[in-house]
Amino acid sequence: MTDTTARVYELNLYRQYFDLVAAGTKTIEVRVKYPHLADLAGGDVIRFRIKGTDETCEVKVKRVTEYPDFEALLDGEGPANVNPTATRDQQLTNIRAIYPPEKEALGALAIEIGLP
Repeated sequence: MTDTTARVYELNLYRQYFDLVAAGTKTIEVRVKYPHLADLAGGDVIRFRIKGTDETCEVKVKRVTEYPDFEALLDGEGPANVNPTATRDQQLTNIRAIYPPEKEALGALAIEIGLP
């Protein structure tokens, strides 16, 4: 019997992070808790796309954990799982360059992902 409850989410991703996901070395995706991601759950599928291209990579969501901010997320999940090529401080700077403080205030989601 197949699971027909899995939903597919389409999300854009910068090239540097896309390559890490496709290689299987980035196992935690960081997102702001936007309303369209509120029901994201284990078993769902994310199709990452490099914006402006046809390149995609599908991953399976293993779990979703909510944190109050990006610092708590990095401390809880471990920076190497988010981006194995950057230090914790570099990652915090990079994430906050993408998401300004008013977005971070919505809450941070750690999405554990794996290649199918």
